[in-house]
Amino acid sequence: MRISVVTAVYNRSATILDTLQTVRGQSYPYIEHIVQDGGSHDGTLAIIQKNASTSVFLESVRDGGIYDGINRGIRRARGDVIGLMHSDDIYQSEDTVAHIAALFADSSIDGVYGDLVYVDADEPSRIIRYWKSGAYDPGQLGRGWMPPHPTLYLRRSVFERHGLYDTEFRIAADYEAMLRYLVRGKIRLGYLPEVMVRMRVGGASNRSLGQILRKSREDYRAMRRHGVGGIGTLLSKNFGKVGQFIKKDIKTT
Repeated sequence: MRISVVTAVYNRSATILDTLQTVRGQSYPYIEHIVQDGGSHDGTLAIIQKNASTSVFLESVRDGGIYDGINRGIRRARGDVIGLMHSDDIYQSEDTVAHIAALFADSSIDGVYGDLVYVDADEPSRIIRYWKSGAYDPGQLGRGWMPPHPTLYLRRSVFERHGLYDTEFRIAADYEAMLRYLVRGKIRLGYLPEVMVRMRVGGASNRSLGQILRKSREDYRAMRRHGVGGIGTLLSKNFGKVGQFIKKDIKTT
C-alpha cells in the first residue's frame, strides 16, 4: 500500500527541514512525500531542494491559500491512502505511518485517525495541549467532536467520491470536509490510540481573537450545512478543549 503524505507550505524556512526529516525518517517503506509550495520567498524552497530525497515530489506555484495548496497536493498524489503533514508539524514516532498502514489492512475502513499534541513552537518537546480523541461515535458530532485533522488519513476513494476541501472556507475547510465525509459520506473510521503528530502552536485558526471568531463563524456554517447542530454544538466544540490543557501524559504506542 502506497501512502501519500501531502505538505502544503509557504514561507516556513524555520520548520520545513524538520518536516522533511520526520517524513523521511518513517519506518514504513512505501511513502511518497508530496510537497506543494505556494511560491515561498524566504529560503524555504532552497531548503526543500537541498534536502529532498527521491521520494519527495515538489511543485512550487502560487496558490489561493492553504486549502488550495492542499487540494493541489492531493490531486498530484498517487497513493492508495492520503494524509497531511503540515509544515510546522512532526510525527510522534518513526513507526506512526506503519501503524496507520496496519489499520488500513481492514478493507472496510475508509479512514484512520489518532491523538495529537500541541507543542511549544520553539521547544517541540514541551507539550501544551493533549488532544486524546477516542473512538468514533456518530452521535458525538452533535456535541462538537471531530478527529484531529492533522492525524486523519483517508483512502483516495473518499476524495474521489466526496470531494476535496471547499476553499470558500478560509479557516475551517478541514472541519467542513470532515463533516461532509462523515455525515454525507458515512465513511468508516479506525482509531489509532496513540499520539500520531506533534503540532506546533500558532496556526492560522488561533493566531488572534479575530481569527478565532472567524473560525467559529465558519465552524457554525459547516455545522448548519451538514445538519449536526447549532450554537450548542459550537459551544461544546470550543469549551470541550479546556480539558486538553490539563492532562499531559501521553500514550505513544
